[in-house]
Amino acid sequence: MSIVERKERQRAERYELILNTALELAAAEGWDAVTTRRLAALIEYSQPVLYSHFKGKAEIMAAVAMRGFETLAVELQKAADGANALRAVCAAYLDFAASQPVVYEAMFVLPTELLFASEETPTALRAAFGALVSALGPGQDTPVYTAELLWSALHGLVVLMQSKRIPADGAQDRLDILVRKFSGHC
Repeated sequence: MSIVERKERQRAERYELILNTALELAAAEGWDAVTTRRLAALIEYSQPVLYSHFKGKAEIMAAVAMRGFETLAVELQKAADGANALRAVCAAYLDFAASQPVVYEAMFVLPTELLFASEETPTALRAAFGALVSALGPGQDTPVYTAELLWSALHGLVVLMQSKRIPADGAQDRLDILVRKFSGHC
């Protein structure tokens, strides 16, 4: 292995270390606790080393969000391939949010400079949204708007359940109602 290859590998390892440490800290104490100073101390590198990878906390959260969108897109596309695609996609969305609340928060709750619904929207974000559109099936007059409403409803359920404003029990019944409403069988 050449010196250049070794340095590139070490840089990639530091990048992963920063992201993983940020996620662990956010999971333990919330995103407010994630600061570049704190991360530098936890990973045992100087702040300039951290800044050589990310310009700041917002860029770290954006990297976490992008990885989240990549994972979410794969999960939603996988769910869309099966029977009862709309229910499967909605359930996969809710499962993702429940299993990765810190990542979900970086993706959809905290301020970000990631652009939604624009020419510059990242591919992974477009793919995740595309899975919602395709899960609605053919025959939609305004599939994008309908998918936006579906996404809004799913996001509302996630936020309300995560904040314990609605109880977790009953989630399957709510999901069944949501799917019926969006599939036109109400």
